[in-house]
Amino acid sequence: MLNLIRNRYLDLLGSIYIYNEHRGYTAIDRVLEAVRARSPDDTDFIAQVEKHRADERKHYVMFKRWFELQGRKPMALDRHFGHIDRFIEIMFRRTIDKLDTDEIVARDELFERLCRVISLTEQRGYKQVEVLLDHPVVKTDPALIRIFQVIKKDEPSHWAPYDDWLRDHAKREPKWWERAVDGFIHSELLFIKLPILFLNPFVKRRENWVDEGEVDPDRYSQRIKPGTVTA
Repeated sequence: MLNLIRNRYLDLLGSIYIYNEHRGYTAIDRVLEAVRARSPDDTDFIAQVEKHRADERKHYVMFKRWFELQGRKPMALDRHFGHIDRFIEIMFRRTIDKLDTDEIVARDELFERLCRVISLTEQRGYKQVEVLLDHPVVKTDPALIRIFQVIKKDEPSHWAPYDDWLRDHAKREPKWWERAVDGFIHSELLFIKLPILFLNPFVKRRENWVDEGEVDPDRYSQRIKPGTVTA
């Protein structure tokens, strides 16, 4: 029984993470459009966002490999389990897919809001990874621990460029209510959505990989080091 509970928890944890990593790098493609349109000469900022995008893709591939080694695909989750999805929906009152890139390019206040949302999301991700690396159930899976160690190493470089942009352009830092929204989204997922998902026997697995058919998804990526994810 304990083994079944452990496997169920890790399966759902991996499914939530692989969804968020995929949503991460595909959403950053939209951010890159805005950055290049707003600041085509800011090559340093563009390069840092490209690295962020490449890392998110790398993390997705590691989780994908983790599932492949188990001979199964992740659960078929949607935007309701995405941290950045919920944050964007609350802060912009529309889904990520419906964000108007041209509008964000044209309006300074929208772009700085987007930078704050991304920064808070990445900092939240770092804190959660620290918790998971010390989680007794996660510790039973060495491959998953290696994945989270890579993520922890990468995360600080993910919020840094957005914080730097806000500072360099004399924009404000996140206010208490924005941090409260971030905390609410995290608590909602951890204490409401995850338990409901855990107890729901009708959740189906994906029939294919979500990145199938994407054109050149690894265009900014470097090869993952051998042994990062092993059986």
